[in-house]
Amino acid sequence: MKDDPLGKVGEARKLSPPFGAIFDWDGVIIDSARLHERSWQQLAAELGTSIQPQSFVKGFGMKSDRIVAEIHRWATEPAEIARLTNRKETLYREIVRQSEIAPLPGVVEWLRRLHDAGIACAVASSTQRLNIDAVLERIGLQNAFSQIVSAEDVVQGKPHPEVFEKAANRLGFAPERCVVFEDAHVGIEAAHAAGMKVVAVTTTHPASELARADLVVRRLDELTVERIVQLWSQEVADNSRGQRVSSRAKSRDPVELL
Repeated sequence: MKDDPLGKVGEARKLSPPFGAIFDWDGVIIDSARLHERSWQQLAAELGTSIQPQSFVKGFGMKSDRIVAEIHRWATEPAEIARLTNRKETLYREIVRQSEIAPLPGVVEWLRRLHDAGIACAVASSTQRLNIDAVLERIGLQNAFSQIVSAEDVVQGKPHPEVFEKAANRLGFAPERCVVFEDAHVGIEAAHAAGMKVVAVTTTHPASELARADLVVRRLDELTVERIVQLWSQEVADNSRGQRVSSRAKSRDPVELL
């Protein structure tokens, strides 16, 4: 990869403590929403039905088996849920092979900055591994991530934190020393449940709906490594202010606290 265009690589390497970078997949690295929607529509057509309005949006960030069972309610038996899930993902990969696909704007530059700063990166997604591998090869980022945690690696889907916790473990970082890049509400909830920082990207939802994230950006190349480190600096400052307020409260006359 090329040198950091901001010329701040040396500064970034001096920053401490380091952090692990964990990326959601759909809506963060690529915008495959329309491809997934087409695959759900094709599966519905094969079943002689259709998907309900807004059902696709409701499923953002969820594992496909949950979408089959809980949102579309196409099956209740585990074997049939698995069959429909696998068929949906097969349809998706067929669509990917026939479609133009590229990283979202800003992704390659942000990955380059993290690489130049020596920051370890992982993908943590509810997407099947075959889907991720197929797209990574298509977009030329097959070497950008040292770890990939996919749907097959977890039992609990988002908003459960399992997928992010496993990614942190594989990167060799404590969860509280990781930052997650997400676009979905269930992903933000899952990352915070794991004790991680969250940067939300407005690919899927407007900034006004992503207020629970620690930071919101339109595209990832708006970020710098220094800005991410500041998320922890801000936490320390906030905790320090809270302790000062608590100390002042304890020093008051007890009557004043009634």
